Amino acid sequence: MDFLEPTLLIVLAMVAFIAGFIDGIAGGGGMLTVPALLSLGLPPHVALGTNKVAATFATSTAAFTYYRKKMFRPSLWKHVFVSTFVGAIIGTLIVDFISTALLDKVLPIIILATALYTIFYHPQHGKLHADPDIPLQSKLKQIPQGLSLGFYDGIAGPGVGAFWVVSSMALYRLNILFASGLAKAMNLTSNVTSLVTFAILGHINWVLGLTMGVCLMAGAYVGAHSAIRFGTSFIRPVFILVVSILAIRLGYYAWFDTL
Repeated sequence: MDFLEPTLLIVLAMVAFIAGFIDGIAGGGGMLTVPALLSLGLPPHVALGTNKVAATFATSTAAFTYYRKKMFRPSLWKHVFVSTFVGAIIGTLIVDFISTALLDKVLPIIILATALYTIFYHPQHGKLHADPDIPLQSKLKQIPQGLSLGFYDGIAGPGVGAFWVVSSMALYRLNILFASGLAKAMNLTSNVTSLVTFAILGHINWVLGLTMGVCLMAGAYVGAHSAIRFGTSFIRPVFILVVSILAIRLGYYAWFDTL
């Protein structure tokens, strides 16, 4: 793929912007960008590596936005940061040795469960506050959370943002908006780790990745600001919609698509 027609580039740019907007709010933008890259004829490993370039733009923008708006305080999450980093390295290094056939079939069910959990779970109604002080007991929960989700993102990745949001609400009783801030920061950690690995292996189309990354960054900026401005009443339905579509899409290809 040496040359792309201007019309195709425009379409890719629009897809990337929408994906970035989704990522900035609820995560899951990869369900748009990865198929778009595969449709260009890129080998799967190159499509995934290129998507990591673009995804890093989106998650970095969203993470910084949540941090600047004081929706995320790094000092409270040192344990989860380190464990996510370690988990992502381990997952990326052993990805070639793990069969993902069963994971492909179970994953849609897990993702759909996160949507149902969000529908029936209503923590911290009312005015939003800064992140609560995290006691030692909760800090210890960060280690298995970071290791498992970082590991999963290193191996596969679809829906990891949703898993971060729901697990953080359950473990720390966070409002979905603050849980989203934590999710973006940790997703950025695992994205950068995987990106470096893909770069070392030479599985990246840098021109395409950087081009889509700029559009993803713009979409993530708008999405994150929209989530912060309109709060839980806006982010909850978008989150539920995104993870439900992701579950249906993954479920179709895992269980019913035999082509």
